[in-house]
Amino acid sequence: MKFIALISGGKDSFYNLYHCLSQGHELVALGNLYPKDESQAEIDSFMFQTVGHEIISAYSQCLDVPLYRKAITGSSLNQELEYSRTEDDEIEDLFSLISEVKNLHPDIEAISCGAILSNYQRTRVENVCDRLGLTSLAYLWQRDQNELMSEMCDSGLDARIVKVAAIGLNASHLGQQLNEIYPHLVKLNSMYDVHICGEGGEFETIVLDCPFFKDKRLKIVDQQIVRHSSEVFYLKLQVELEEKDNKGADINTKRNLVAPPLLDPFWVDFVESEFKTEAENENVNKEGVGKSQNLQEVLPEQYTPTSSIIVTSKRLFISNLTSTAHTIEDQMTNIFTQLLGYLKNHDLSWSHIQHVNLLLSDLSSFELVNKIYGSYFSDMYLPPSRICVETGISTDIQLSCVVLKDKSRKSGVHVRSRSFWGPQNIGPYSQSITDTEPSSFKLASLSGQIPLIPASMTLSRNTIAFNSALSLKHLTNVEQLVGATKFASVICFITSHASLGCVKECWQHLADHRNGEFGSVTNLVIAEVNALPKMAEIEWGGFSFQETFSVYQEEEDEEEEENEFDRGFSKSSKQKQFKNSIAEFGFEFSSFCSIADGAYTFVMMFTSDVEKINKFLQAGFSPCQCITTSPICSGSAEFIPVRKLYNYAGEEFQFCIIYRQEL
Repeated sequence: MKFIALISGGKDSFYNLYHCLSQGHELVALGNLYPKDESQAEIDSFMFQTVGHEIISAYSQCLDVPLYRKAITGSSLNQELEYSRTEDDEIEDLFSLISEVKNLHPDIEAISCGAILSNYQRTRVENVCDRLGLTSLAYLWQRDQNELMSEMCDSGLDARIVKVAAIGLNASHLGQQLNEIYPHLVKLNSMYDVHICGEGGEFETIVLDCPFFKDKRLKIVDQQIVRHSSEVFYLKLQVELEEKDNKGADINTKRNLVAPPLLDPFWVDFVESEFKTEAENENVNKEGVGKSQNLQEVLPEQYTPTSSIIVTSKRLFISNLTSTAHTIEDQMTNIFTQLLGYLKNHDLSWSHIQHVNLLLSDLSSFELVNKIYGSYFSDMYLPPSRICVETGISTDIQLSCVVLKDKSRKSGVHVRSRSFWGPQNIGPYSQSITDTEPSSFKLASLSGQIPLIPASMTLSRNTIAFNSALSLKHLTNVEQLVGATKFASVICFITSHASLGCVKECWQHLADHRNGEFGSVTNLVIAEVNALPKMAEIEWGGFSFQETFSVYQEEEDEEEEENEFDRGFSKSSKQKQFKNSIAEFGFEFSSFCSIADGAYTFVMMFTSDVEKINKFLQAGFSPCQCITTSPICSGSAEFIPVRKLYNYAGEEFQFCIIYRQEL
């Protein structure tokens, strides 16, 4: 893609630019925002580095591309993580700058952004990109800072410290190169948690030279130390251009940076331990499509489940919304009209939806369905997480969702930037939406993850073992980012039986590695369906959690437990009674994930006996998901038809019920 690089003069913006070039993108122009009062070096912007702004104009000659600059007239008025257009905010200055550049260079497709950990910075660049139809390129996003700084020191990047503002840093460190100050930063990190890359504003840098600078580099000819406050110092620089030894090199053909490996050593160990035959490798390409059999060929009769709504104290579970309209457009409109009706009846809106399961009878309609689906969430920073698969439903489209009554408890992550961290969300859904129960637990919905190569957003065509690990790694990256790192309930969709063995071994490998901090190992459903997005052969999704007890909450719980015990209703006795009630149905396999001492519980029950399923559903247990290889004609569960169904150990069943109990 052709891109404009946002530069501050600092190491992060230039090192990300270097990665953009290494990934094959073409630099067209540079962009920079500077203080309205040019005599003012430091304006304490929440978004932009301004120290050293007086030398920015020289970079255009170093890179032989045009530089476009605009004064910062706004301020950090909108400090919410979820940015929306705000008059007189500094982000509107950025929008104005990029708009002008895009008018001059209409073939620009992307913006280079050097964000590492800052959601504040990343989301604002993404906001501007969305409004202008561009892609954010943020290859430093979520990189390990120690590893990243080490790479910068070895890359040939000549960056100097021009501002210090942290314990352990003072005026004597100004002017040092990265490799000079790096060991000291590592020490400060171990002592005071100082960010090694300066992500907490501990220091700022100015780049004098890069391997991709074409003919010229910068040379400092004068510098003045300025004391901004009692513990903050910066350099006011005067520079001049000097010729480079490698004059005339093409910036787009310089030595490329090596991208981080797709798999960590932990995952590489798993892939290498898996025995892979030539036949298995063929299955990746030939059976990965998985359309060898439609569910309609398996089911003895067609069955359209009844739409339903289950209301609990804190959530709505809206299931099986379908339509018999003639066109996809009319069906989607009808389904969302039904959904809006349910929401309005409970004084709720689109923004209350946490998660959506979208089932299609044919993924060839995905692009159209996705476009219409996205129109309902286009102005929402955190749209619902989503799982989408092709399976044998009797209609074209079936939609089910989980809705939060109190959206003030809602947070999440919606990364739309291209990075090495994980796949960007180019669709109208978030990677995860979390629902936080104060002083108790956090429950996160996790969008389906397929084995995409994040830097290029292309599907990996590697072995089944590799792709199982890559897609599960994407899922764990999301749960770690939202701080809900224990699995409560996970569904792994596959399109071929050839993937089954690798899936269950991959899952167990992760569980063994986490050594008890995994959540529920047994709360995994492996379901074979017709097809997955981008013709992937595997997709992981589901729910994870994190318990967030405080000392005060534990004391309150102990007091409540004592009172309940006196009445004969302790939490432990309630859980025991609940498990006994489930056991009475005689399911061949059942698994429990109890969160916060039973405040919330996920139960998975597997059987091949339809009478047990009907008996359970008729008993009034709700909300439930029913994942099935055969029609179920009773109850108000969410119905997910599949070709084949397995538990975490790879044992095959015809039915699985996932029941969620709220206390």
